[in-house]
Amino acid sequence: MSETNLLPQLELAVKAAIEAGKLLLKTEDAEVVINSSIGKDIKLAADVESEQLIVKILSEESDFDILSEESGFVKNADAEGYRWIVDPLDGSLNYSRDIDIYCVSIGLWKNNEPVLGVVYDFLHERMYKGLVGTGAFINDKPITVSAVEQKKDSILTTGFPVYSTLDQSNMNAFITNVQEFKKVRLFGSAAMSLVHVAKGSAEAYTENNIALWDVAAGLAILKAAGGSFTAEEGKGPLYLNVYASNGKI
Repeated sequence: MSETNLLPQLELAVKAAIEAGKLLLKTEDAEVVINSSIGKDIKLAADVESEQLIVKILSEESDFDILSEESGFVKNADAEGYRWIVDPLDGSLNYSRDIDIYCVSIGLWKNNEPVLGVVYDFLHERMYKGLVGTGAFINDKPITVSAVEQKKDSILTTGFPVYSTLDQSNMNAFITNVQEFKKVRLFGSAAMSLVHVAKGSAEAYTENNIALWDVAAGLAILKAAGGSFTAEEGKGPLYLNVYASNGKI
């Protein structure tokens, strides 16, 4: 399927993200319901409600497989190797604590490669979208990665995923890595971190053992904006060790 033929799928993802964003805004105005809070992880009722809506919209208008954070894998016979990858609310803890960095994330991959992505910062009505081979946009304004070529002049975005091990050895390696950069930012949302790299506000993003649904859309948008990434399997097939950048550092 060509990039042109995928345009309807991109618009479908935009539609699903907008509807989920409306739902999440309404839910945020009410009392936030926490379904579970175990270790570093938190699950909200809003996550489930948003996911159910997104999966319903995608299923009604697409034959592709769906992998979602809460429901797992939904298989379709005519998927052609394509798979939607959904995080219905990336930045759940931020959302629950009124920290204004969170989003809806919907990516489409084929054979383990990103082809398109939508990240909707619904609180600020910023729709990030990208189609690999065509381009990336924020609210239909084209975006590209920055031209910075040295780590010492760059901003790194990163975080500590739920399954990260914060022992002394790993912390020492983390500190050694981040010291190469001019500044470091931790947003609490992998998807929002990646779109900041895609639009040139930062130069790199890295996290180990980050869930595929956290980065699927953001990596697609980054690639569409001219960036590049490496992603090795982490603690399991749905978890990745990711380094993404403007392609210059």
